[in-house]
Parts: sequence; structure tokens; C-alpha cells
Amino acid sequence: MTQTIDRNRIEQLVRSAVMASTANGSLDLAALNAAAVNGNSAAKPVSRSSSGVMPKHPPGWVNGKPNLRVSISARHVHLTDEHVEILFGAGSVLEPDKDLYQDGFYAAKQTVMVVGPRRRMLPSVRVLGPTRPFSQVELALTDSISLGINAPVRHSGQIEGTPGCVLVGPAGTVQLDQGVIRAARHVHMNFADAEHFGVKNGDIMQLKIKSDGCSVVFEDVLVRADEAAKLEVHIDTDEGNACNLEAASEVLLRKDDCACKSH
Repeated sequence: MTQTIDRNRIEQLVRSAVMASTANGSLDLAALNAAAVNGNSAAKPVSRSSSGVMPKHPPGWVNGKPNLRVSISARHVHLTDEHVEILFGAGSVLEPDKDLYQDGFYAAKQTVMVVGPRRRMLPSVRVLGPTRPFSQVELALTDSISLGINAPVRHSGQIEGTPGCVLVGPAGTVQLDQGVIRAARHVHMNFADAEHFGVKNGDIMQLKIKSDGCSVVFEDVLVRADEAAKLEVHIDTDEGNACNLEAASEVLLRKDDCACKSH
């Protein structure tokens, strides 16, 4: 049975550990190992689709055309198998709670606390599955400011030289030396979508969101093409709030004037 303790107690332990930090800023994991996180629901993704009909073939198409979906990707964590066992106990595996739009990916039941270097923390950050070869934390700018972490904008997987953090779970803690990023906006698409837009994997596109009083054009949208993907743009919570995505009347994805440039 998972053990939980009061959040105030967790905060006391974390603050005590931070106060006992060494000169190089590392946290006292021995103190944090006593803490447990009560896994309440984190913010759920919000999406805006250009059609309410679920597509069939090719993946994500409706009436012979790509069905564009724009989703807000809230802060979340990706974990390795090893870190899942450290955080949630020996033999633990991620338990799917809700399927994501992209087939084979899901929001897990498990959550963790993310702790920054300035006595600050984000509780109940959702873990996404399946597991990965490396652990990674994806935040919005406001999240990184709240934690006191200068997280760079990176594409998923490009974590070299990025800051780290401490992850706290019900069974233990993990010190990440790197892996905290602000995820760069990107679009998942299959090869039929790519052909339709005249782009290929690694190209750059533009996303226009028409919303009353706060229409926005997002540039530098990276194309991530895969045979099984469905057409979906991911932006973070700050970007979604800036354009009031939930109230958007139109979303338009187009090839960049110089789609050849890639990151």
C-alpha cells in the first residue's frame, strides 16, 4: 500500500534539505527520502480540433483531408524504468490512466514532486508513458520561474547541458543532473500529412491561431513525422493561455517560408 504524508510535512523536509545544501547547490537526498507524495490529479491537457469527427485512414484524416488538432501540453515528466522503481518502489511499472491522442502514449496514474534549487517545488506533476531511455522534465516558462530553474527551450530528447532537479516519489527520490527543459513547440504528423503540406521530418512550420482579441502566429514549429502519427501541434500552457486556445475560432498550419531550416 502506498504511504502518504501531509504536504506540509513534505515541504518542511524539502526546506530542511535545501537549507542543508552543500556549497555546490546539491540537495540532501537522505532528508528527502523520508517524504511521500499524494498523487492528486495534475492539470489535464486542453485541445482544440478543427473537426469533431475522429479520423480513420490515413491516421488523423477526415473526408480526405488532414484534421488539425492543437493541444496544450501541461508540465509533465518522462521516466526511465530504473527511476520508476526508485520513485514508486521495486517492481513498480507505469499504470496507464488516460490515453493521449497519439497512439501508444498515455498519462500514467503516477505523479511526482519536482523540486528546484530555491526551496520551491511543483507537487503532483504527471508522469507520461511509456518509459524512456532517459528521464526528462518538461515545463512552461512560468513553471521554471516558479521552481527557480533557468530551463532552456529544447526539443524533446535534447537534454545535454540542461539543468537538473530532484524528483520525489512515494518510495524515494531521484537527483537529475540534467533533463529540465521548456519543450519547443512541434507538430506530430504522418507521411501523408507531410506530403499534403509539402514538408518532411525536421522542417519548420507556422501555426496561426485566430482568437478574439489575441490571435497569434507561432513560428518555429518543428515537424516530427512518423508513419503512425496523427496531425497534432503541441504548445505549452503559457502559449495556450496567450492565444486563449479554448476559445479559438480557427487554427491554420502552413509551411514556413523557408521550411528547409531545421533545429
